[in-house]
Amino acid sequence: MNYFLGIDLGTSAVKCILVAEDGSVAGSHSEEYPLLQPHPGWAEQHPEDWWNQSAACIRGLLAKTGIPAAQVAGVGLSGQMHGSVFLDEELKVVRPALLWCDQRTEAECTWIEETIGKQRLGELTGNKALTGFTAPKAVWLKRNEPELFERTRHLILPKDYVRLHLTGKLGMDVADASGTLLLNVAKRAWSQEVADALGIPFEWLPPLYESNDIAGHLLPEAAEATGLAAGTPVVAGGGDQACGAVGVGVVKKGIASVALGTSGVVFVHDEECHMDSEFRLHSFCHGVPGKWHRMGVMLSAGGSFQWWRNQFGYEELEKAAKEGRDAYEYLTALAETAPIGSEGLLFLPYLTGERTPHPDPRARGAFIGLNLRHTKAHLTRAVLEGITFGLRDSLELMKESSVEISELRVNGGGARSPFWRQMIADIFGYPVVTVNSTDGPAYGAAVMAASGVLNRDISTLCEEWIRVEHRTEPNPDNSARYEAYYKLYRSMYPTLRDSFHQLSALAVQQ
Repeated sequence: MNYFLGIDLGTSAVKCILVAEDGSVAGSHSEEYPLLQPHPGWAEQHPEDWWNQSAACIRGLLAKTGIPAAQVAGVGLSGQMHGSVFLDEELKVVRPALLWCDQRTEAECTWIEETIGKQRLGELTGNKALTGFTAPKAVWLKRNEPELFERTRHLILPKDYVRLHLTGKLGMDVADASGTLLLNVAKRAWSQEVADALGIPFEWLPPLYESNDIAGHLLPEAAEATGLAAGTPVVAGGGDQACGAVGVGVVKKGIASVALGTSGVVFVHDEECHMDSEFRLHSFCHGVPGKWHRMGVMLSAGGSFQWWRNQFGYEELEKAAKEGRDAYEYLTALAETAPIGSEGLLFLPYLTGERTPHPDPRARGAFIGLNLRHTKAHLTRAVLEGITFGLRDSLELMKESSVEISELRVNGGGARSPFWRQMIADIFGYPVVTVNSTDGPAYGAAVMAASGVLNRDISTLCEEWIRVEHRTEPNPDNSARYEAYYKLYRSMYPTLRDSFHQLSALAVQQ
């Protein structure tokens, strides 16, 4: 039997899985790498760490599963989006990559929108200029590190750096390229107009592919590093959100996904290119060839829960270590003991700024409504409710655009919690389902690899491989109680915006 390797290059770790021709997962393996934060609001990584740990991850997976390299018929890649990898003429890294969560480019985003015009920029790229995107990072490099800008000859994204090591070829898929702010999303082609206006050399931009296109074959030196066979086909792959959507079968109208990773994403499939009139939602090319998608992104979804666990979940972490379980299980069980609305407590999850619907790198997190009755259980529940309210903000924008939604497919770490799934169903007002594929973006990358190598349609493969396992219906009584809290939640950011900005300014002065 042949297998397809899916590689997902995340923010903190790389995950590799092997998927058989029948869609079953033969095994998975992960390897971590560090996140660099040289200044407040900055986030960087060394691309060399991605490659070294990806090679180690593949070797570990092959050793764990015992599957011979000759049976790995193809490789697909998924990865964190927007990260800027600057390469010189010899394809060497010029500086550490600036990541999707890096917030240093607020001034550059303002300049971009003033230079091109907000409306024209949106018409060309489907999006606003946001600090997480790639083009503002290139402008920042030109302004702040001009000698490194002059050395640069190529601009690629994180997973494309790993593919470069695997195949020796530069390239980028249109789904991931949609998050650069340099792609004409409707035409699925680079925008010469945007690149010229921003002073980014057009020749920096690599060849474009659809996600299931074979973009190269494994080099002998890459085969030696990974344990795979030389000549193995490698498809272009996609950004983690497009791959994650493919990985849970969001490949047709009516099905949306909610991804509960470090960031949180509400994602809906589009047959044609549709753009929000005010560009509040992202309009991107899908990982399904010739299709598009819209999505809303909150920067600290699972990241907010992780922060709460790390800073205040000492007991749960200690207990989990002793019992070999997940600390999040204990925290969600604790949250379940508190009532809906946490007795008048709201949490704003803007710990790293926000993107949708508030594109504001200076937004901050907050607990609102604290009193002496509140316990750790109340605060834990408030964190989960605040994350879910923030995700609903994106859904509301989609409903304004008359997007058809019949069900939500939840994936990511939070999808394992029945309590959180019920909360999402109640707050969103839609059925929430989970599917048999739990490896999200890595699974989607493997689907793309199979599609390219076997010359089969991605949507058909998803229909054959992915099935619904659990369905959670919204509770009307719970939904009604949440509605009052959600209305209050939506009023909090406009009320506190100026205070957030003043606090951010004071913190920079210290």
